[in-house]
Amino acid sequence: MPGSDKPESISAWRQPIDEAYKDMFISPSPRGGDPASVQRQSLDRLVGALKAAGEPSRLRALALLTQGELSVGELSQALDQSQPRISRHMKLLTDLGLARRTPEGAWVFYGLPPEGAPARALVDGLIGALDPADPSLAADAARLGAIRAARDAAAQAYFARHAETWDKVRGLHLPDADIDAAILAAAGPGPFARLVDVGVGAGQMLRLFAPHAGRLFGFDISRQMLAVARAALADLPEGRLALRHGDIYAPPIAPDEADVVIVHQVLHFLSDPARAIGEAVRLARPGGRIVLVDFAPHDLEFLRAEHAHRRLGFADAEIAAWCAAAGAPVAALASLAPDRAGADKLTVKIWTAERLSPVQENAA
Repeated sequence: MPGSDKPESISAWRQPIDEAYKDMFISPSPRGGDPASVQRQSLDRLVGALKAAGEPSRLRALALLTQGELSVGELSQALDQSQPRISRHMKLLTDLGLARRTPEGAWVFYGLPPEGAPARALVDGLIGALDPADPSLAADAARLGAIRAARDAAAQAYFARHAETWDKVRGLHLPDADIDAAILAAAGPGPFARLVDVGVGAGQMLRLFAPHAGRLFGFDISRQMLAVARAALADLPEGRLALRHGDIYAPPIAPDEADVVIVHQVLHFLSDPARAIGEAVRLARPGGRIVLVDFAPHDLEFLRAEHAHRRLGFADAEIAAWCAAAGAPVAALASLAPDRAGADKLTVKIWTAERLSPVQENAA
């Protein structure tokens, strides 16, 4: 998998890698040990990291992770290798900090190191030096695209099957009234000039906020769900509501204008929730709120097979990191535990983020 043979293309990413790894690997001994010995160990670690990233399958895996978090099974299919082999590759990469491992129930997801982590500079430099037209990389990307297309088709088929009974499916978790009251509190008192609902479903959030917002905008990837929402919201005055067919990764709505953006029970269906949060933040004006509603981590594996869930809830730290990276730090958190324990009861979490202004982002 050739990279550029131009010296300047190498030097363009060599310096940040050198600087990052000076801090990560070459540092004074905390116990006053022999500096040469410390440096020798540090060089060994750096060489180990370079060897790990330089193996073709592992480098291909890192290239795929630039497209978002992937499970072992997805990496196995995209790289056309066995899951045990991929697991061994990924263990080495995570042990050296070149990849991030997130266990979730019976699944494990892998991603690139966080932005700002020393190892990220090395990974970014190596990936940036690759030629995306390389036949191996192009084949991997094509296989991953097919995997995602099949998964998205399965999710849309699920939505189509359940469009008419979406409220009943949602009611398996917690009483609607409790969740709705908490969402209204998270959004703030209003009134809101413009509210956007990302993934409208059956239109519940738009109905909830209709008394509090002047203009209501929503979009969904499922045309069946949009049809249900249009029927449910048909009584709203002309001109107040706009529903669009659109992808959460490419919203069909103008950015930087919403007072409030709602992402209600959507993230757990997605292959790249971090990217979706970034797009949701872009829709909000500076100072606007982004209200994320989803489940706390759980181990109900049947939700993957029976209800098309990709992720089994989200940790607070995970959501906070994604929001901060998108320029909208989490400002408030609410947790709604079920009244009783049970196989069909889950804890609902509401994370409220506020988009920073450009001045605030620069200061941060």
